[in-house]
Amino acid sequence: MVKSHAMNDFSSYQSPFSWRYGSPAMRQVWSERRKRLLWRTIWVALAEVQTEYGLVAPEQVADLRAHVEEINIPRALEIEAEIHHDLMAEVRVFAEQATIGGGIIHFGATSMDIEDNADALRLRESLDLTLKNLCDLLLALQRHLLEQADTPLIAFTHIQPAEPSTLGYRLAQYAQDLLDDYETLRNVRSQIRGKGFKGAVGTSASYAELLGAEQAAAFEQKLSEKLDLPFYAVATQTYPRKQDYTILAALAGLAQSLYKLAFDLRLLQSPPIGELAEPFGSKQVGSSAMPFKRNPIRAEKVDSLGRYLAQLPRIAWDNAAHSLLERTLDDSANRRIILPEAFLAADEMLHTMLGIVRGLQINHAALQRNLEIYGPFAATERVLMATVRAGASRQDMHEVIRAHSMQAWQAIRAGEPNPLIQQLAQEPEILKYISAEQVQKQMDYTQHVGNAPQKAREMAQTIERLLGSS
Repeated sequence: MVKSHAMNDFSSYQSPFSWRYGSPAMRQVWSERRKRLLWRTIWVALAEVQTEYGLVAPEQVADLRAHVEEINIPRALEIEAEIHHDLMAEVRVFAEQATIGGGIIHFGATSMDIEDNADALRLRESLDLTLKNLCDLLLALQRHLLEQADTPLIAFTHIQPAEPSTLGYRLAQYAQDLLDDYETLRNVRSQIRGKGFKGAVGTSASYAELLGAEQAAAFEQKLSEKLDLPFYAVATQTYPRKQDYTILAALAGLAQSLYKLAFDLRLLQSPPIGELAEPFGSKQVGSSAMPFKRNPIRAEKVDSLGRYLAQLPRIAWDNAAHSLLERTLDDSANRRIILPEAFLAADEMLHTMLGIVRGLQINHAALQRNLEIYGPFAATERVLMATVRAGASRQDMHEVIRAHSMQAWQAIRAGEPNPLIQQLAQEPEILKYISAEQVQKQMDYTQHVGNAPQKAREMAQTIERLLGSS
């Protein structure tokens, strides 16, 4: 769905993530303003801890704190055009505003002491939003698991009708995958760490020079506590880029689960099956050429974005693998793209899928029709076992049932109702061993769903136990 675009200038290229895909909350996390505000917050935290060691005066810190939110991006870009360094441009703007404390901004630090810690904070904020949205989706699925636990349907393998199951159990498969993603993302979120304050090559040499080598570890620990951000014990000029790969791989795993759910929904919305459908607005246009069409555009968007997101871990892999020695800068440009866009793509996929699941259209008539057409075939095994238990030859009965099944398939292909139950109930070879009434009972395919209803309810209970208080 197109979002509000009142603040966009459409006379120049804009990324679709700037206005079409992703929520305002996620875009705000990855905004230029939010990044610069975090830089300034980290500079203030650095100065606050430095006052404890007598390196900075309290009035200098107070001055920085008073101007921390005065972000002036046009001025920063003006300076950056001259010096070609975005972080130092922000230092100069901040220093222009904070005339008392400006001289001590970035004291002892290197750029990545600021940028990588800010990135870690944004990654954590983004995962919090993602986990909240995923929780909402799981709880929406849970409702369907309970409501449709007993709703019978024909299951498909190889995209061919197989045996009966229930709608609740089918949906439980998707819920289980997404619950695994939730646990993975929650674990990844708990492991996020910043670079810390370790200087140009990670040795903390600049801070040791200012404080004494014996004070460097305690100094960094105070900053960790002030920012509420754990730091890597060992880093180079940057935090290990393996962290980016781990996070993007987890997001790609989430995208895979959403992709499968969306892909299956697209298949099931096709009129020949017609069992489920995404919501369709009363004024929605399905096709510019064919007014009758109800294209599954929401699910198709989920799959399109998922296909994109699945590729991003490869770039993060390269960034980590190619980070030569203490660092190179060849990851910088693409990280400005892949980190925000991975989260914005996942964000749009989750919001879209939540709308689909909450408004899911269930066609019970189609579920019943497909079950009536194909369900009898699955029940033939019960007739086979009943006759053999009564003394028949398994091989003989298998051939009798197979012959009637092939005839029934021909009738279905001709558009006729499935005649298999009636045929078997009238077959003399079968009636030698069990009655017609017993045949009818054994062919009640709606009862041939095993423990599917129970498993659907158990999955709903698992979701409630893990997420109900979220």
